[in-house]
Amino acid sequence: MKIGHPAEKPSAVQTTPTQADAAKAQAANGAATPATPDASANVQISTAASSMLSGSDSADFDSEKVARISKQIEDGTYKVNHEAIADKLIANASELLGRAQH
Repeated sequence: MKIGHPAEKPSAVQTTPTQADAAKAQAANGAATPATPDASANVQISTAASSMLSGSDSADFDSEKVARISKQIEDGTYKVNHEAIADKLIANASELLGRAQH
């Protein structure tokens, strides 16, 4: 293969028709699309998504702390705790490595 020179005969890209393509074809032909979805269309939420939804009511967000830190940043008085950041990075990396080994 030569870089910078087009191929003699580029290969054709094959696509498979989707439901959206079928709906467009029906609309173009004047056929009405059904107003309700197929009865066979099922949607299931994973356990991870369910736990994220149920955990959304937790108090993980402290708006007062955010306002306080934002004010410190605006005033130029915010101090970065480099040691705490490094410790948390190492702890997170250790946790991820521990999960990967199991």
